[in-house]
Amino acid sequence: MGTLVAFLRTCTSIWLKGNRYYWAWIIFLSALIVSGMAAYAYQVMHGLIVTNMRDQVSWGFYIGNFTFLVGVAAAAVMLVIPAYVYQWEPIKEVLLLGEMLAISALVMCMLFVAVDIGRPDRMLHLFPLLGKPNFPQSLLSWDVLVLSLYFSLNLVIVTYLLYTGFTGRHYNAKILIPLVLISIPSAISIHTVTAFLYNGVVARPYWNASILAPRFLASAFCSGPAILIILFQILRKVAGLRIKNEALAKIAELMAYAMFINLFLFGAEMFKEFYSHTEHVIYSQVLLFGVGGTKVHVFMWPALIASITAFFLFLVPRTRNNFYTMNLGCLLIWFGVYTEKGMGLVIPGLTPDTLGEIYVYAPSLTEYRIAAGIFSIGFLVFTLLVKIAMPIMNMRETNLPGKSAAQK
Repeated sequence: MGTLVAFLRTCTSIWLKGNRYYWAWIIFLSALIVSGMAAYAYQVMHGLIVTNMRDQVSWGFYIGNFTFLVGVAAAAVMLVIPAYVYQWEPIKEVLLLGEMLAISALVMCMLFVAVDIGRPDRMLHLFPLLGKPNFPQSLLSWDVLVLSLYFSLNLVIVTYLLYTGFTGRHYNAKILIPLVLISIPSAISIHTVTAFLYNGVVARPYWNASILAPRFLASAFCSGPAILIILFQILRKVAGLRIKNEALAKIAELMAYAMFINLFLFGAEMFKEFYSHTEHVIYSQVLLFGVGGTKVHVFMWPALIASITAFFLFLVPRTRNNFYTMNLGCLLIWFGVYTEKGMGLVIPGLTPDTLGEIYVYAPSLTEYRIAAGIFSIGFLVFTLLVKIAMPIMNMRETNLPGKSAAQK
């Protein structure tokens, strides 16, 4: 018990110490969080009418971000498989940070669902005992279940690794390895069930495709690692993270394979729609050409070009191993997948509606402020976790005594 108290006290001490750049970052995130909370209070007071969502487009910016972030959370499995299934040591060095990113992304996922359903008390009905979830018929209940399981697994893994590092002990493989291996199907399940949420809306033909779940997984294994590569380089520069270049190159190589699958499945779906040219092709026309004043295609074409360019940058070893082109590819992948799985997925699926009406949706200022606040909460969670992890990770490598090293 005394060691646990010392661990918590040390964590608090680490959080309260930092240079001016650290505090400027914390203040910036806090300001966005306060702005988002004020916007959310305004939304609760006046209802979802303050957003630009309507009966025709009942899912919008919130659910688009939720879908993208589920993929980011699942990205940790891209580090788990080479690290613990194939015992590749360079990846093991940064697995902890991947799990932390998953925790941060899952926090943002849950918050986006919370703000999207309107009144906050409705969240109670998603959990057993507190409410009355329609389980097992409701896919939303299944989504909450797998997200909660994956969040709990990552939280346990991160807490266990940090605590053992703080005490100067090596982790127990009999405890850690089963948890890490269970996280692999759990990561796959969170994005699969999220895809099934869209599949289950039978009246929306654009989403009623059997390859939607594989597309979700393939895009997740592109976008999540793209964020990780950028974060690892930032942390290596500003916090002294020890990560080998070969680890970054291996992640980039895996991303190239995932990006090919993602582009192939997208192309197969577009071929089916435009070659068969049934009445359902209008949803793909909204996506790529704009119908009735919709503007999704304005973002979708640059996103598609960005994804194809990134694929070739990561496919060629020379550009994949060059940090300038690697980072450019990561930014292009992030933009491409964020657009495709965000508004490029949600808006065409709802436009036109079941009565054939086309409602042109664009997020309101309230939605932007709330989303900025939620992203800031996620960034703050990740920042605080990394602030604890860096001295402990450095302590492991230098074999310093647990307590004194963690307090440095």
